[in-house]
Amino acid sequence: MDMNEIKEIFFQECEEQLAELESGLLKLNDGDRDPETVNAVFRAVHSIKGGAGAFGLDDLVSFAHVFETTLDCVRSNRLDPGPEVLKVMLKSADVLADLTNAARDGGSVDEARSRQLIKELEALANGEVPQASAAPAEPVAKPVAAVAPPPVNDEGFQPVAFSFDDFDAAEEPPLMEKPTYEIVFKPKSDLYAKGNEATLLLRDLSRLGEMSIHCDMGALPTLDRLSPESAYFFWKISLKTDKGEDAIRTVFEFAEWDCDLEISLVEDEATQSGEELPMQPVPFDLSILDDEPAVSVGVVEEEEQLASQQQDRDAAVSAAGTASNVLQMAQSAARAPAEKAAPAASAAAQSAAAQQAAASAATPTIRVDLDRVDRLINLVGELVINQAMLSQSVVENDTNGTSSINMGLEELQQLTREIQDSVMAIRAQPVKPVFQRMSRIVREIADMTGKSVRLITEGENTEVDKTVIDKLAEPLTHMIRNAVDHGLETPEKRLAAGKSAEGTVRLTAKHRSGRIVIELADDGAGINREKVRQKAIDNDLIAADANLSDEEIDNLIFHAGFSTADKISDISGRGVGMDVVKRSIQALGGRINISSKPGHGSVFTMSLPLTLAVLDGMVVTVANQTLVVPLTAIVETLQPEAAAIHSFGSNQRLISIRNSFCPLVDVGRILNFRAIQANPVEGVALLVESEGGGQRALMVDAIQGQRQVVIKSLEANYTHVPGIAAATILGDGRVALILDVDAIVAASRGHSLKPEMSLAAVG
Repeated sequence: MDMNEIKEIFFQECEEQLAELESGLLKLNDGDRDPETVNAVFRAVHSIKGGAGAFGLDDLVSFAHVFETTLDCVRSNRLDPGPEVLKVMLKSADVLADLTNAARDGGSVDEARSRQLIKELEALANGEVPQASAAPAEPVAKPVAAVAPPPVNDEGFQPVAFSFDDFDAAEEPPLMEKPTYEIVFKPKSDLYAKGNEATLLLRDLSRLGEMSIHCDMGALPTLDRLSPESAYFFWKISLKTDKGEDAIRTVFEFAEWDCDLEISLVEDEATQSGEELPMQPVPFDLSILDDEPAVSVGVVEEEEQLASQQQDRDAAVSAAGTASNVLQMAQSAARAPAEKAAPAASAAAQSAAAQQAAASAATPTIRVDLDRVDRLINLVGELVINQAMLSQSVVENDTNGTSSINMGLEELQQLTREIQDSVMAIRAQPVKPVFQRMSRIVREIADMTGKSVRLITEGENTEVDKTVIDKLAEPLTHMIRNAVDHGLETPEKRLAAGKSAEGTVRLTAKHRSGRIVIELADDGAGINREKVRQKAIDNDLIAADANLSDEEIDNLIFHAGFSTADKISDISGRGVGMDVVKRSIQALGGRINISSKPGHGSVFTMSLPLTLAVLDGMVVTVANQTLVVPLTAIVETLQPEAAAIHSFGSNQRLISIRNSFCPLVDVGRILNFRAIQANPVEGVALLVESEGGGQRALMVDAIQGQRQVVIKSLEANYTHVPGIAAATILGDGRVALILDVDAIVAASRGHSLKPEMSLAAVG
């Protein structure tokens, strides 16, 4: 593996760390104060910094270092992560992502913005909290009236007031001196290779208490034998702190595998800080200094008593530590007498051990190039086609249908389906990365427009094909920009309308009928239909006397070049965004609907296929043509009876289904396969349900069966055909067209069957 491959792996890991960073900061912004969340955010920045240092990415390292220092203040409870603090950190996470992308792609970042955020982070680390996030001021104590001094008598004597309570205060025991720890820190060469700095670790260590340090340079070789990548120095440190050994080890948490670390408590100094014992004559023996056993029994008993007291104090300090450090306390308790082990500490140790075992039992994962997965998908698709062709040949040549070949083919079909489902599951990914990316868009647009916006995401773990996810970012970005810029009002207008000053944008994802449905809702003013209609008239999109429904007016915003913005800005005004949304959704084989209520907001609903590779469909015959209807769109099939067919208007027909009427649509007539409508009684009706179009009964001549087919793009291999979503290859080798149900339904409602009206419904 060469350096470029290692570097590519590093950037892939950076994407994961940035996602973890964004997720953790958003949790903190929502009020989560779990220490593990803070630690996860800190680890993400630290990992990026360490890897960047190994590749010499100085800009990334320097920014990550300042960011890491500020996060360390939050982790050590020296900085409260209030709204203004988290606002700076979220912006810093955006800059960190920009620096990572620039390092990978060779681009550039806004240096002025980076420098400004570095100053803000350094100010936070120094305790300069922004005013908006500062904690409420302590109640100001009422000024105490000055007491006039007692009068002086004739002899010049001035009485002095005092309280007997002072004597009780004087009897309080003096504060305990802080225990002293001896630390030996020996870095390895890997520590420096990963971007860590020994001096920074020592600096963080000095924050725990009073420290004296000695650098041992005895291992430093002569100049001709010196290796610049080796580590020759080590440090002996004496630290007085009441934070405990766990706090010391936390400083070296991310370097413990790259150094030799020894920590020991200086018992004699620590015990001297205990409660003062009654003075007793004790024989002094110099052998004590040499740790000789020739000590009187009284001295031994006294030392055991002091050691017991020190162990009790150490147990109390450990019990006050975090849950992640309880395991070390349990190990210390295991070496102590069994009768002195605290039950609470034992239970906490078992809990920590169980968590550690669960973490170690996490499912292992491997990284695979997407090209290899795509290649596997294509091969499985060819396997499905060949299996169908083989089954078709056997059926045509086997009359009894009970041969062992048929049984083997059925098993092959089941096995092929399992292989295909397993392969498709490999490429399925949650939409969480795309949703997290939208958080940054909301923050940036909110800052540019001066609006207060809150983004709420739901269903982030909903899985969809990787190909769909990769193409979701662009339409979602335009829709988010449209919702914040056009949908939400300014804080002043919201307050005047009786709403909260902060607007809400809700982004949700869920599975429905074999598809993924993504909804983007805002609680803004809704679509101003009068303004949209007038703008469409001004742009010659509709006639001035056109009678349009609310739905048709709403859909006018998808026309190219259409915008209701009064002026062109960096955000909107050119009429590009929603047109891109429609085309992107169409390219994904999806559809989009709008539901808007003036004064209450709008909801944009996108329905997309879970995958662009395979499809469960029903193979039908229409005017001697073979078509495939997506199975997810079919509610039921039925055989029409003459008594259930009713004429409506000049050429419309209805079918009665369980005391309700449903429009009857002749697919062959809509697609111009035949010039006149077929007799419904001689065919089969497929009751389908479209997004926003209600139910329709599609008339076909016959049903051949239900099959899983491999989707082949018709546009890439031929051209776009109105009413047709894609194509596939059947078992007999013929090409079958996959029906665009929504386009057919739209045509049955009076719309012309044109390419721009077709939002394909595959999947």
